[in-house]
Amino acid sequence: MQSAPLLKRIIFVSAPLALVLLLAAVTGLFVGTTDQSIAKVLSAIISRGCSNSTVSEIVWSIRLPRVVLAMLAGAALSLGGLVFQALLRNPLAEPYILGISGGSAVGALSGILLGFSQLWGLAFFSFGGSLAALLLILAIASGGMILRKDSLILAGVMVNAFCGAIIIFLISLSSNTQVFNILFWLMGDLSMASTTQVIILAALLIPCSIVIYSFAKPMNLLMMGEELAGNMGLNVRTTSLILLLVTSLMVSATVCCTGLLGFVGLVMPHLLRLLLGPDHRVLVPACILGGGTYLVLCDMMARVLPPHGEMPAGVITAMIGAPLFISLLWRSKR
Repeated sequence: MQSAPLLKRIIFVSAPLALVLLLAAVTGLFVGTTDQSIAKVLSAIISRGCSNSTVSEIVWSIRLPRVVLAMLAGAALSLGGLVFQALLRNPLAEPYILGISGGSAVGALSGILLGFSQLWGLAFFSFGGSLAALLLILAIASGGMILRKDSLILAGVMVNAFCGAIIIFLISLSSNTQVFNILFWLMGDLSMASTTQVIILAALLIPCSIVIYSFAKPMNLLMMGEELAGNMGLNVRTTSLILLLVTSLMVSATVCCTGLLGFVGLVMPHLLRLLLGPDHRVLVPACILGGGTYLVLCDMMARVLPPHGEMPAGVITAMIGAPLFISLLWRSKR
């Protein structure tokens, strides 16, 4: 049971974040590459099931799944970044920078080239790729589950670069008709969102989030150092392994549905930790809501900024996240 002051603080933090997420999601239904008046969109929303108009089809079959997928993907990547930052005690850690997302992309592309077009098949290959990247990073950095945060960041950057080279190699093996779609997907594409993707990602994200929240106190201990956490009775090896596996599953499923959305796991956890403090019992729900809002807003920008068509949402997340990463890296060396 949560203590009353903690529960009040979680509600105090989560309620406004949930409201902002709701407002962003509703706004996302009105924004798109096709110009539709607010009145028409409102009419399509209100007359759900009673209208067969083109606007109704756009709102309910295209924009709504896209907005919900952005919410789920943003929540998963933000939560993944929070976990990695807690395990490594480093604000620069996140799935994209550490190469976990890159490994997932390699696995998914391998599945595509081998003929596994179904989402479950791609998810299996994507998870396998993320685990392979994770094991390689751990082997390079420490040779075990006791994580050395300095060497792990460097190992992650190296593995990420290696995964990038493999991705280019796999693309060179693809047919001409596949190349454009693969490249767009690799840049973080939400335009192909479907109800099936939303259901599968939600089915994975909800239990993973519950597991991660149940480890909120252990993550608080890990932030104080592995030796101190061990002296206080925490099994550091088991806790780290469980969190790494759950996070890798969550991130690989997200990459399978959306492609590579870089720096989402860097921006929101870092910002929320500065605003709310280090307590992960508060940060976990805040990252879920804040990460969802962040990616919904980035996706809306990706839809409205180009004068014609749209750009991948990953372009926007990288344009925001990369300067922040450079800033954090510069501050850490001062």
